[in-house]
Amino acid sequence: MSTDIAADRTADVEAIENVIRTVEHSQNNELPDDFLALFRHDAVWTTGGGKRLFGLDEIAAFTRQVLPGGMQGMTVTFELEHILFIRPDVAAVKVRQVYRTPDGPDVGSPLWVMAKEDGQWLLTACQNTGVHDDELVTQTASRPVFGSGD
Repeated sequence: MSTDIAADRTADVEAIENVIRTVEHSQNNELPDDFLALFRHDAVWTTGGGKRLFGLDEIAAFTRQVLPGGMQGMTVTFELEHILFIRPDVAAVKVRQVYRTPDGPDVGSPLWVMAKEDGQWLLTACQNTGVHDDELVTQTASRPVFGSGD
């Protein structure tokens, strides 16, 4: 991971890493409420398939539709790659996301803009993008996750 942080940002980095771990855990265990608790009420989320969701109500409706059963036969891992603290309470967080599926791996490169409110880092504006030129992605016509249009 690379960051632009000073030593006094250690607690913020740890809190952001905890959000990443919670996203991973909630997706792998299909726990929509745990996932949704990480968002601001007015968050913006764009899925890996390009679906644009505005506000927690839309994000929740989509999540509750796709997450239960959506991870069947798959697991996902998230790795923190970079944090840019835009201001003390706003961070751009780059994550490497690897889905392991029966059809092979599928890699995403989310960018999460997070805001710190009442001491808690929350997902605020997030964009997920499939990575087509990653060493894990094989030369197949199938993209099990990022080709699905979700």
